This record gives sequence, structure tokens and C-alpha cells, in this order.
Amino acid sequence: MVELELWAESDPTKYWDLLLLADPSEVLVQEYLTDGKLYAASWDGVTVGVFVLVPVEDTLWELKNIAVSPEWQGKGVGKALLTEAIGTARGLSAECLEVGTGNSSINQLAYYQKAGFRLDRIAKNYFTLNYDEPIFENGIQCRDMVFLKMDL
Repeated sequence: MVELELWAESDPTKYWDLLLLADPSEVLVQEYLTDGKLYAASWDGVTVGVFVLVPVEDTLWELKNIAVSPEWQGKGVGKALLTEAIGTARGLSAECLEVGTGNSSINQLAYYQKAGFRLDRIAKNYFTLNYDEPIFENGIQCRDMVFLKMDL
């Protein structure tokens, strides 16, 4: 298991490339960073990933962004980041954590469900309405945002 050093970060500019790995819209990332809390993680002094938690309601938080540096993908960092994000949300008095991903993000849908998230709702046409360029994954156009939720 990868043990990460995690810290809250107030300057997102040095993590911009990582943030855009998970969300290609600079406008939307900047928007949710306004209300969200950015956390960066390192392993042996090297930044390996980030995540952003955003309050939705008093006890509901959303994991808006989670990204692992390409050279660290496939090494357990994503799982460690998700574990840290869940623990951090609990520490922020969240009773529920939600995450949204694209209808075409097959690996992410499986990943979040394996971690204990349950399907909750769909925001139809979210990606076609909020992104200038069409997004394709796994040969499928990303149109809808699929939200998953976990009780903490």
C-alpha cells in the first residue's frame, strides 16, 4: 500500500496539469476551486496526485476532482488518494460523499463501486451542455454525468 503525505493546498497553479487530467475544462475547474478544498499528495517527496472536495450541503461533500500523475498511475496511488479523500471528508464532518463521472467512464464507474460508492442519479446531457468539445472514452461519447454516493 502506498502511504501518502497529504496537505491542503491554497495555490492550485502548480497542480494545474494534474487537475486538467481529471477535468479538461479550465473554466469549470477554476469555478469549483473557488468553493472547494484542494489537497495534494506526495510519496517520497514527489507530488503524485491531487483531489478536490467541495461542500454541497451541510453534511454532503462532493469529490470533484481526483488525479494521479501519469508516471504514478497503476501503482496504487489512485486507491490511496480515494481512501484519503474519504477520510478527509469524514474529518470535515461529512456524512455523505458523492462523486460524478461520465457515462463513458467505464473503468471509473467500476472503480468507485468497488470502493463502496452506490449509483445515485444521472445529470442528462451534462457534458454536452458544459464542454465545448465532445469527449469520447471507450468508443462512447461522454454525454451524461453519473453520480455515485457513499454514506460515511
